[in-house]
Amino acid sequence: MTLFIRLVLAHLAGDFLLQPDSWVKEKELKKYRSPKLYIHALLHGLLAVLLVWDLSFAIPALIIAVTHLVIDLAKASFQKPDRKATWFIADQALHLLVLVLVWYAWKQPVFSVANLPVDRILLVLTAVVFLTSPASSLIKTIISNWTPDTLYDVSTSLPDAGKIIGYLERLLVLTFILANHWEAVGFLLAAKSVFRFGNLKESHDRKLTEYVLIGTFLSFGLAMGVALAVSAMMKIHVH
Repeated sequence: MTLFIRLVLAHLAGDFLLQPDSWVKEKELKKYRSPKLYIHALLHGLLAVLLVWDLSFAIPALIIAVTHLVIDLAKASFQKPDRKATWFIADQALHLLVLVLVWYAWKQPVFSVANLPVDRILLVLTAVVFLTSPASSLIKTIISNWTPDTLYDVSTSLPDAGKIIGYLERLLVLTFILANHWEAVGFLLAAKSVFRFGNLKESHDRKLTEYVLIGTFLSFGLAMGVALAVSAMMKIHVH
């Protein structure tokens, strides 16, 4: 695993610390005609050898450099301005996959699924899924009777921002509680209050404020309840 960590460190250094924004812009503009594209790929190979500190790793490092070149070239050639986030995630995922394959081929580790805590993994996965769309639908249904006549002007809000914020806050609450860091839950609630209720105060709409308060406390309460249930089931090891 030490080898894999070193390869990831080399990737992070090469892709972020040692790649100026000007290189990124030039690659997107000139694509395969950009010298920076090839220098960047070569740098990744050199960093891999340097951090592994083994000249016999030269061939795997060359594979890392070549695949990095191909992936970056594909990204520069096919990404559109409105799809940069998608291409960035895909680009990093492919680079990581290459590192995993190189590590596996070099170390050839033996895996065993016999000792995997399958029950716990499924339990947490179920909680994660529930706290996204199902929880949003449940909260929306519960507070539907109190929906004020005037809600936010959607033209001034990011698309689906409220839904995504709800997903993230509930998943963070789940993570913090399972990690036994309740203080982080309080910090998260305080941080949301500063931003959300500051805007509500300026709107001078009491019904809207109460509506958002109910939704927020339901969201946090639901997440905490699920997290506590998951934690309890892990302790009693229910099959």
